[in-house]
Amino acid sequence: MASIPTLLLGNNDDAPYHTLRAVQELIIDNLGASFQVTAAEGTTHLKVDFLQPYPLVVSYLDIWNKVPAAEETAGLLQYVAGGGGLLVIHNGISIQGSPELSQLIGARFTGHPAYTTLPFTKTESTHPLTNGLEPFEMDEEPYRFELDPFAPIELLLTYTHEGKEWPAAWTRTYGLGRVVYLMPGHHSPSFQSEAYGKWIRSAGLWAAGVPLT
Repeated sequence: MASIPTLLLGNNDDAPYHTLRAVQELIIDNLGASFQVTAAEGTTHLKVDFLQPYPLVVSYLDIWNKVPAAEETAGLLQYVAGGGGLLVIHNGISIQGSPELSQLIGARFTGHPAYTTLPFTKTESTHPLTNGLEPFEMDEEPYRFELDPFAPIELLLTYTHEGKEWPAAWTRTYGLGRVVYLMPGHHSPSFQSEAYGKWIRSAGLWAAGVPLT
């Protein structure tokens, strides 16, 4: 299989919580040799002409205090609707400052309790992304979400915290494109889990439109 051109977006000096440089090489390693990754900073790369050469865009953007510009929002929507793949990891959901991009992902982040050890469990979904993947446990920020009732998702993974099950990974289609959200990813140890690394790779392949068996 030829390498999949992939755009990895994040922030560094202007990131309030999660810098891309701290995890960039680990994300690339987790995606694996099937992906040819270009890393870039900021939302200016969300314009559709910049996105179109890439079958996969990975958002690790940390822009909680910023709303993507209208041209950037429109660019990402047009890219995915036209058949592009979007993998959103942990704080990458911070593009939710744009309501349209929040709906694209299928949920809004609402906050999180303290960092702690969390067990992650597969749902009963038969989604091909989950083939051969295993549950895992890691120390992580327990992100909470408000799911969008007008953006149907397929839940793939949950975590247990405070006696309840919470969403941790899901997929959704948007036009001709595919979206995956993966909740873990607070810092470098999050990407050093072999089991979670396989989730990242499988999510990237599915979002990019590569058939999974």
